[in-house]
Amino acid sequence: MSRSLSLSARATYRKKGNAAMRHFSYKTQKQVMIVLFLLLPVTLLAAFGIYPAVQLVRLSFTSWNGYLPGKPWVGLDNYREVFQSPELFRIFGHNAVYLLWGIVQNAVGLAFAILLNARLRGRNLYRVILFLPFILNGTAVAFMFKYMYHSQVGSLNALLSTIGFGHVAVSWLGNPDLVNHALGFAGFWRNMGFNMVIYLAALQSIPSDILEAARIDGANRQQAFVRVTLPGIVKIVELNLFLTVIGALEAFELPFLLTGGGPLGASETFVTKTMSTAFKFSDFGLASAMSVILLLLVAAVLVMQRLLMRRWSH
Repeated sequence: MSRSLSLSARATYRKKGNAAMRHFSYKTQKQVMIVLFLLLPVTLLAAFGIYPAVQLVRLSFTSWNGYLPGKPWVGLDNYREVFQSPELFRIFGHNAVYLLWGIVQNAVGLAFAILLNARLRGRNLYRVILFLPFILNGTAVAFMFKYMYHSQVGSLNALLSTIGFGHVAVSWLGNPDLVNHALGFAGFWRNMGFNMVIYLAALQSIPSDILEAARIDGANRQQAFVRVTLPGIVKIVELNLFLTVIGALEAFELPFLLTGGGPLGASETFVTKTMSTAFKFSDFGLASAMSVILLLLVAAVLVMQRLLMRRWSH
């Protein structure tokens, strides 16, 4: 009995709601529905995105050690300290190594996508094998490479010694000239499959009749790729390159877990330096200024890339 009453109450409430909506025009009803659908995601964005960003900018103009309630206002002093510190900008040279490996990662991912987009026996198995490292836990990948790069019991040096290249065996994570390349290769191994899948989806979105028409017109594979395929996936190339640049600027996980910034700061990145400034040296104001500068740098890279890609696509 109570269940039937509750159902009738719901039906009555629904009818009243529909009757109230009928008093509004179709345009007004559409706007109300859009606002209602956007209310929750916009609220979450404001609470967990916009508000923390505003607080980050505000904190960058203060001096705070993370413990005391007082946050003295220092103005632009934190930004001056960042721009007057050559060490901080020298660290971007370490990030450049990740960018180099990221470009190689995109090129190899595109090559594998082209290869596995063809009629190759067992291509689905190869796709899974190449994509598998991306779904592995980042910490597990870091410890796997830490063992592989170990100077005494590492599998890489053992392999080099087995095949007669024992003289090449070095301390991969202890050599300041090689440590960033070793970390960059680890990132390349883990993320290349993701780029391959994105490029593969882009290649499969190109209509086959366009490629067939190019072949009928006498275009070979190289000409069809340059004239038809590449312009068709230019937006995906732009997206992957943007993600590569952002990943290089925000490199943190691998150097933090594998080297901690060593040896002698040779593998520090801008983000690891920011984290140590905040949590090791308790200077949250300066760390916030560094984070704001990184955000502005990412925005500048995005604008530059958009301009370059727009000019290239035309």
